[in-house]
Amino acid sequence: MSGISIWNYFSVCLTATSNTFVANAGIFGKVYFPRLVIPLSTVLSNIIKFAIQFSLLLTLMIWFGIKNNNFYFGVGWLLIPLLVLMMAGLGLGLGIIFSSLTTKYRDLTLLISFGVQLLMYATPIAYPMSFLKNKSYAAWIAWNPLTPIVEAFRYALFGTGTVNTMGLLYSGGVIAILLFVGMLVFNRVERTFMDTV
Repeated sequence: MSGISIWNYFSVCLTATSNTFVANAGIFGKVYFPRLVIPLSTVLSNIIKFAIQFSLLLTLMIWFGIKNNNFYFGVGWLLIPLLVLMMAGLGLGLGIIFSSLTTKYRDLTLLISFGVQLLMYATPIAYPMSFLKNKSYAAWIAWNPLTPIVEAFRYALFGTGTVNTMGLLYSGGVIAILLFVGMLVFNRVERTFMDTV
């Protein structure tokens, strides 16, 4: 459930922001405002959904903690806001890149929703990375920038496993690159997207 809650936040951010230009063409054609406000507002408003899911997760953790007399609350909990921010950045970066592409290629939105479902299986959501220790494809899963974030989230909540600092730095670098490239592409497309939408 911990993996699903943070994964849902990422997937909703990505799929919602990837349709920014097509879904809001009517508003963009009438009034000028910074176009990046729409994907940013989508990412911020989805934090409310994440907070509801996270509160349900906390309720279950407290209930099982009282029942089994085993509840972990440690310094790792301080990582949670940073990890949620990283997931938001990754969803926003990929989302604005794909939103720029969907102005020309409308069918890409269907491919994105299918790709997000496939990506879930390439991320340790339902299983920890320790489960893949002797598997030949474990290295491919480790290269996924979502993997260190999900593993660190699991560690922050339960104290199991380890935090891969280099993995988190790698994810942070990928997020920074995706946001930079996404903003460049987004700003270029926003000038001429009304001709293609």
